[in-house]
Amino acid sequence: MSDQNTLKAELRNEFGKGASRRLRREHKVPAVMYGHGADPVHLALPGHETLLALRVANALLSIDIDGKAQLALAKQVQRDPIKGHLKHVDLIIVRRGEKVTVDVPVTVIGEAAPETVVMVDAMTVALEVEATHIPEQIEVSVEGLEAGSQILAKDLQLPEGAAVHGDEELLIVNVTHQVSEEQLEAELSEAEAEAGIERDEPETEGDEAADSDEE
Repeated sequence: MSDQNTLKAELRNEFGKGASRRLRREHKVPAVMYGHGADPVHLALPGHETLLALRVANALLSIDIDGKAQLALAKQVQRDPIKGHLKHVDLIIVRRGEKVTVDVPVTVIGEAAPETVVMVDAMTVALEVEATHIPEQIEVSVEGLEAGSQILAKDLQLPEGAAVHGDEELLIVNVTHQVSEEQLEAELSEAEAEAGIERDEPETEGDEAADSDEE
C-alpha cells in the first residue's frame, strides 16, 4: 500500500523556464496541482523530499499549503534524463474513498518447473482502486508452473477493493519450454534457408594449408 508522504509546498507566481531554473537552483521542484473542477494551483515542492516520495510508484502525497493539507497523486513526473533529478511534477487531487485508475508494477515470485522459461508480457497492470489503498506492486507466483501455463489479468490475486481496469484477458506471464542451443541453431538455419541466405562453410586445416601454399 502506498505510504502517505507530507510535502510542504509553497505557492508560486513566477512562471517560465527562467523561473523554473531558479527554483531548481534552490533545490525546489516546480509543480502544478489540479482536479475535481478546481483551478490549477502552481506550487514549489521541496526537491529532496519529493524525490524520495516519488521513488515508489503511485505514492499518495499530502500536499501542505499554508497549513492546509490536500491529498494528491503524481500524474506526470518529468526527470532530467542524465542526472535523474526532478524537473516538474503534475499532481492530481484525490479524496479519501475515491477510486482511481493507476498502473501498478507486476513482480514475479517463485520458481517455475525445471527446463522452463518465464516470460513477463506485462510489466504493469491497470487497476481501479481506492486512492488511499493503492498497492505498491502485485505479486505473481510462478512456483512449480509447467510449460504452457499462462497467467492472465483476471487470475491475479488483488487486494480487497481493487479490480482490473480494462482487458481481463491481458496476458501477464507466459511459461514456455526452455529452448536448447541445438533448437536455436536449427530454427536459425531454417529461417536463413527460407530467406535464401547461404552461410560460408568454416575453413578446415587443409584449406588453410592450401591457402598458405598459394601465397
